[in-house]
Amino acid sequence: MNRLLVEIGTEEIPAGYILPALESFSSILLKKMAVARIAHGEINIYGTPRRLTIIVEDVAGKQAPISVEMMGPPERIGKDDSGNLTVPGRKFAEKIGVSPKQLKVKETEKGRYLYAVKTERGIAAKKILKVILPESILSIYFPKTMRWSNLKIQFARPIHSIAALLGKDVIPFQVGDVKSGRNTFGHRFMAPKKLKLSSPDQYFKTMSDAFVMVDISRRKEKLVTQMNEAVARINGRVIPDDELVDTVTNLIEYPAAVVGRFDNEFLDLPREILITSMRVHQKYFAVVDYQDNLMPYFVAVNNTKAHDLDLVAKGHERVLRARLADAQFFFNTDLKSSLDEKKEKLKSVLFQADLGSMYDKTHRIEKLTVFLAATQNMDENQTAQIARAAGLCKSDLISHVVVEFPKLQGIMGRVYAQKQNEPGNVAAAIEEHYRPMFAGGCLPEIVEGAVLSISDKIDSICGCFSIGLIPTGASDPYALRRQANGIILISLENKFTFSLNDLIKESLKLFDKCDTSEVDLLTEKIIDFLKGRMAHLLEEEGISKDAVAAVLSVSKDNIPTIWTKTHALQLLKAQPDFEILATAFKRVVNIIKKADSSETVSQTVSESLFEHDSESALFNMYKDVKQRVDTHIENGNIDKAFSDIASMRESVDRFFDDVMVMAENIDIRRNRLALLGQISGLFELLADFSKIST
Repeated sequence: MNRLLVEIGTEEIPAGYILPALESFSSILLKKMAVARIAHGEINIYGTPRRLTIIVEDVAGKQAPISVEMMGPPERIGKDDSGNLTVPGRKFAEKIGVSPKQLKVKETEKGRYLYAVKTERGIAAKKILKVILPESILSIYFPKTMRWSNLKIQFARPIHSIAALLGKDVIPFQVGDVKSGRNTFGHRFMAPKKLKLSSPDQYFKTMSDAFVMVDISRRKEKLVTQMNEAVARINGRVIPDDELVDTVTNLIEYPAAVVGRFDNEFLDLPREILITSMRVHQKYFAVVDYQDNLMPYFVAVNNTKAHDLDLVAKGHERVLRARLADAQFFFNTDLKSSLDEKKEKLKSVLFQADLGSMYDKTHRIEKLTVFLAATQNMDENQTAQIARAAGLCKSDLISHVVVEFPKLQGIMGRVYAQKQNEPGNVAAAIEEHYRPMFAGGCLPEIVEGAVLSISDKIDSICGCFSIGLIPTGASDPYALRRQANGIILISLENKFTFSLNDLIKESLKLFDKCDTSEVDLLTEKIIDFLKGRMAHLLEEEGISKDAVAAVLSVSKDNIPTIWTKTHALQLLKAQPDFEILATAFKRVVNIIKKADSSETVSQTVSESLFEHDSESALFNMYKDVKQRVDTHIENGNIDKAFSDIASMRESVDRFFDDVMVMAENIDIRRNRLALLGQISGLFELLADFSKIST
């Protein structure tokens, strides 16, 4: 067993490419080794901006042998009457490379056939790897690739070297104009000379001596430790930023953290601008004191070990000062005009070619917030604040700061609203209306932000559906699925009981291209789209698919109620006798569905047509349970509603035992179908039991 090392030396690869590329490389190589029957142990990935490395433990020296059963001609053709091989029999043995003595006879479904077991000996792993390694390297996935020189191959960045060792042996192959070998290179500045590896066991020490930390997790750990030690000297701490830590880790080969300082005047800038300016352009870390106040310091992580840290810090300070001065200018310029003045400029900012400008969208959102606030019985003052926030929510899109830092949209809207003395809830709602920004992201914290967020998202969904921009399995350019999830989660969080159907129709009416005839059809399409997102979220919570389908088939208009019903049904499914219950209820629903329409005309039940006590008992129980279920649903006690419906099971079973529903007497038949129809309608207040798996 040997250790396999493959290191691809390149020009600097973008930080975000490195981990996905290594995972892609390891996945491809493992699959190819499995197909080639090369046994191996654990596989580990390592990388820096200038190298992608894989080390595979305990690689077998040869392929695993394989025995294959080879079928030949029928016995009557392969052997003569004396049991000797005929010409076809001998030809079969020659073809598969076995001696005639190894041929045997096997009984099959088609008769007796000649066969032999052929064992293929394993080829040396080195020969196999010589073929599959270059294939694996050129199959690594990158978001973007490039070509260089006059070569036809593509990679993230030009390849300069390939070290490929199986134990002490080089695996010889070529990728482009680079031949594999045992050479690698150290740090570009601190140890740029060519380094020779005698075996994979040498790799980590060789790299460490050459100021390269190939282990990503150890490099990250050292980076964080250095930063914390550096800011501790100024009684500060680094603002946690895992994403930036990961990025910087993959921008360097040898971390060297240094603390720099900027002028106190820049602390007058909003916190978000300061942090973003340092983070986005320079990849610097912001520093706060132990009361979480920003300090006039930052941490920069260099890729080289410096002798004069003060000199290095001054270089970073000079660069950052220019960046912060720009940010200060942008912010002060933005303050010269109000959000209302900025709103007018949204007329020239396109939302979507067929849906108008951001100014048009703002007006639609404003109307939707008023409609939605009314459904939740909000008072005039609160409604006015939500409408005000809606009118200003997109104004910061044309501000200089947001143009420079797009991730600050909404945040700067809140800052500018505070600067012009808008009510606190108006300012907060402007920022919160973009939430959630991603799966699992924060939801709006105040009801004004929640209403505004839903209004913005339903406008985007309805607008896109109205012009045919409907998400497909492979495409969702306007992130409508994420926005639909947002509407659902916000509604649940705030227990909003508005009608989805009414909200969608109200939104569609605000688009000029949507005439009355189209509104109903589009509403159904959008409801189905939202039902799909609800099903996805419910299943993620552990609700079974059949329970989700059963509830969504009868309930699709009130999001919190749908959630309550599905969770209640899931609990009911856990009861030991649920399968018996579901079978009985499914029978009721299925009879109604299968009955001819002429048999279900009657909507009333005539007790005078009852022939069995079980009919009267079921009808009386239905009336009693119906009254209680209506009360439970009105009060939101869905668990109790399911419990009361479940109590009907014995009466339903007895009815089916005693009564033939499809009686010869048409009046009795219709009366029994009417009774089952009313019971089925009672079930449908909660779920379609015919969709439950039993």
